[in-house]
Amino acid sequence: MKLVVFGANGATGRQVTAQAIAAGHAVTAVTRHPEDFPLSHRLLRVAGADVLDPAAVEGCVAGQEAVISALGVPFGREPVTVYSEGVTHITQAMTKHGVRRLVCVTSTVLFGVPAPGETFFFRKVLEPLIARTVGRTVYDDMRRMERIVRDSEHAWTVVRPAGLFDAEAVSGYRIATSRLPGRFTSRADLADALLREATGDGHVRTFVDVRTSQGVPSILDVIRKEAFGARA
Repeated sequence: MKLVVFGANGATGRQVTAQAIAAGHAVTAVTRHPEDFPLSHRLLRVAGADVLDPAAVEGCVAGQEAVISALGVPFGREPVTVYSEGVTHITQAMTKHGVRRLVCVTSTVLFGVPAPGETFFFRKVLEPLIARTVGRTVYDDMRRMERIVRDSEHAWTVVRPAGLFDAEAVSGYRIATSRLPGRFTSRADLADALLREATGDGHVRTFVDVRTSQGVPSILDVIRKEAFGARA
């Protein structure tokens, strides 16, 4: 299958690209810095493009069979528009070139319900602090992106992982159309879920949660390493 991955040089994007190549798919990896992309393969084309440039996005989407958006930016105080502007350009290009399947990443926070089985401190203090203060600008733009995707006519799936961390291999993760218990999702598991959705039709026009239950780190380790590191 011909796949294009936006945000390919992020930690999740590299996982998606590597797993897709291993599965025999032809991948166009889109990054603003193609010279820094660490992977090479006969099935891989690395495209230098900015998702905020509609003409560049169109050139990457043309001829593809499915699109995966693994865009990510770090938390900060400045307004964020990468998710919403990027997916606007992606969906416009998909419409123009007749590409049907779109899979995007946002966050489990956007389910808008408390984390099942969590402590009072996590539900009432820690998660609201991250969602409404520390990461507010990021989550606001993720919501805008989800509305654009939801209102499009494409065969979309939005994957909403929990706190991301690195793992060496795909585990027996859980996936559901409602918020799952647990605080973390490994990037290996997220990449596997994105690839499965992009190459199938299991959850079309649906929001899904992906959750890792094996070998998860402590919450302090994840916050310290991930929250301000631009490692989508």
